[in-house]
Amino acid sequence: MKIALLSPIAWRTPPRHYGPWETIVSLLAEGLVSCGVEVTLFATADSETRACLDAICPQAYEENRDLDAKVWECLHIAHLFEQAEHFDIIHNNYDFLPLSFSRLVKTPVVTTIHGFSSPKILPVYQAYNRDNYYISISNADRSPDLDYLATVYHGIDLNLFTLNSEPGDYLLYFGRIHPDKGTFEAIQIARRSGMKLLIAGIIQDQSYYDTQVAPYIDEINIIYMGAVGPERRNELLGGAYALLHPIYFNEPFGLSVVEAMACGTPVIAFNRGSMPEVIDEGRTGFLVNNIDEAVNRLRFIPRLERSQCRRWVQERFSQDRMVTDYLAVYEHIMEML
Repeated sequence: MKIALLSPIAWRTPPRHYGPWETIVSLLAEGLVSCGVEVTLFATADSETRACLDAICPQAYEENRDLDAKVWECLHIAHLFEQAEHFDIIHNNYDFLPLSFSRLVKTPVVTTIHGFSSPKILPVYQAYNRDNYYISISNADRSPDLDYLATVYHGIDLNLFTLNSEPGDYLLYFGRIHPDKGTFEAIQIARRSGMKLLIAGIIQDQSYYDTQVAPYIDEINIIYMGAVGPERRNELLGGAYALLHPIYFNEPFGLSVVEAMACGTPVIAFNRGSMPEVIDEGRTGFLVNNIDEAVNRLRFIPRLERSQCRRWVQERFSQDRMVTDYLAVYEHIMEML
């Protein structure tokens, strides 16, 4: 079986720090190669993989602002589809734009929908609904207007995350700084509980950071760490008392939530989107509806077994499980042809 994996080019695959979609594509590519699948990864030219790397875009456009994102995504996607006949399956991880190429080729196209950035993009998915095989990353993120072949939860490389059986004395916010992610609310939870808060992630909304986050950063009780790479990520996640995830949107999945639990760290999250699927309520964390409930639940964190958090991830959100599920998807499609 020959698989073409189309990765985004906002960041390198795998990313140096932030880049959740690129992270998943990288893990899938490496896992498929380990299973003996012939994989060609279409990503930035500086990407790293054991698969065959095919690239036309020299660098990630978020890392080189001289690159025009629209120009290079156009070239990147076309570069794959012009070679479509060489593959048994094209696996699109680049959102909706590649769908417009799918009727021009005979090769079946699998599209993992990594979330809907806006309801305005739904018409594209609807227009190509019968011509693609859609995969959701959680049951909560499914649109009633689309047909899905399967739900495949993201998986992580558990070798990159170390179980820390002893909780630390700080709370952690790990994610992009944006109103949707509730950075301000995490700060309020920490202040009301009297606990230190470490904030790690890229600033995606500068105005929000300047007005709602920066005024509280004192480098003593509220500390901004910036974006962190894999090694520092493991240390921060594992050393936390709890991860705070007070989201204000319907999170499609939540990689940082799974990564924290892989380190043994429980999660307190606002009960939205996929959180009831990702968190085992009362065993690996707590689902809450507001700041008051989050502050209240913090005192119950010591009752949770950190080893159970790790086991939950091993059972449901491992790289091996994700690869196995996607192989089943590919094989099912090949059988239907």
